[in-house]
Amino acid sequence: MINPLNKLNAPDPAVTIRRILKVNHAGEFGAIRIYGAQILVARRLFPDIVPALQEMREDEIEHCTLFHDAMPARSAKPCRVMSLWSLGGYVLGFLTALGGRTMVWICTEAVESTVHRHLEDQLAFLLTKDPSLHALIASIQEQELAHLRKAEDNQRRRGLRHALLMPIVGGLTESMIWLSTWGDSSRMRAEMARVKKT
Repeated sequence: MINPLNKLNAPDPAVTIRRILKVNHAGEFGAIRIYGAQILVARRLFPDIVPALQEMREDEIEHCTLFHDAMPARSAKPCRVMSLWSLGGYVLGFLTALGGRTMVWICTEAVESTVHRHLEDQLAFLLTKDPSLHALIASIQEQELAHLRKAEDNQRRRGLRHALLMPIVGGLTESMIWLSTWGDSSRMRAEMARVKKT
């Protein structure tokens, strides 16, 4: 039996959808900045990986545009702290690139792993609530998973740097997601968890 109070307390799905678009658009913008900084350093220190980084950056630019274009129909607006994503992404990309090509791939793996978890939650939520956005995110997830596999394939071994950097970059990514939505991402995740249980 459905408790009518649950319906009263449940957030409006349209609000959660706007939060999804806001955080995804901001995340793609941050990824563009990470890759941009890594490319800048890699051109001087290890030019052999520049084509792969450029290809992934082009994917992120396309994703950012797709999320931005999906916003007006759902009354969504870009994140209020895009400058934080810009600076944070650039600094993260620059510092990891200075650490060498392995650090670049660890950074990509950490970011894409975090993104993948968020996209999985979003897809479960959107399946019946916004099929067109579900389809868009599913297609983007395929490319993000390709980036993750590329990062994993380009690491010969997983040593101390991997063990240390993965949780740091993953934690920074989670923090940026939380900050960019002023905590909306936590509420959004709780709402999506409720939907999964029903």
